[in-house]
Amino acid sequence: MKHLVFVVNPKSGVERNKKIQAAIQAHLDQSVYSYEIQETQHAGHGTKLAQDAAVKGAFAVVAVGGDGSVNDIIKGLLGTNTLLAIIPKGSGNGLARTLGIPLDLAQAIQTINRCRVEAIDIGFANGKVFASNAGVGFDALVCKKFSQSKRRGLLVYTWLITKHMWLYRSWDWNLVVDGQEYKETAFFISVANGRQFGYNFKIAEDASWTDGLLDLVIIRKFPKILGALLGFRMFSGTLLKSKYVHRIRAKQIIISNPQLKWMQTDGDSQTCSNSIEFTIQEKAQKVIIGT
Repeated sequence: MKHLVFVVNPKSGVERNKKIQAAIQAHLDQSVYSYEIQETQHAGHGTKLAQDAAVKGAFAVVAVGGDGSVNDIIKGLLGTNTLLAIIPKGSGNGLARTLGIPLDLAQAIQTINRCRVEAIDIGFANGKVFASNAGVGFDALVCKKFSQSKRRGLLVYTWLITKHMWLYRSWDWNLVVDGQEYKETAFFISVANGRQFGYNFKIAEDASWTDGLLDLVIIRKFPKILGALLGFRMFSGTLLKSKYVHRIRAKQIIISNPQLKWMQTDGDSQTCSNSIEFTIQEKAQKVIIGT
């Protein structure tokens, strides 16, 4: 019998958690899996729960939440034989969407039953883990404002982008990409391992999470009147065709600016030094993926 540990955030609401537990009981193939449900008690607690589950030999830890919850679980599983599984219950669910995991609760559990496993690459930004993407500039600003908002959802995310876009100024960046130096004036810079931020807004629509490379996506300074068009390109999966966008694939990327103080990793806003080194570890984590 393969043992699963479901890690759930109790702050997501009693009724929703009851629904999740009922769905697990109803749809998980219990002829194959035994399971337990554990609740996080504070930020970052998921990492410790995942570490403990791996030490005890769990077959997989199931992150029930969004990209931030998934990130916490990965940090606890790296270097172990325990698989990651995802039931997407966050706002954007960027990694789950990239990996083809359904947003529907019952269908996500069926994905675990089918147990299609793939080893995915994991990125690091100054040693901090990211599975989907990391970034600086306007990208990091929006993540910071979104984390401070009491509301979630696509409308809030879109409103924050619209509100801050007109006042935000592009920065001059120094880049070193696999040893080659660049200078760019950019609205924001994203380093992608997955394909999207979430909500189906794709930053690198053809990125591969198994090629051992990071996708450096530079959104160069553009007329603000075209902001909606760039947003549409993200949603339609054609961003890389814009003349204001430049993509480079690399194993090591260093991004610096003397004023740099904030970055985002998997949608989590955090302080940083004025220079960030991005690296990738190839096929570092086994994940139960969708179709």
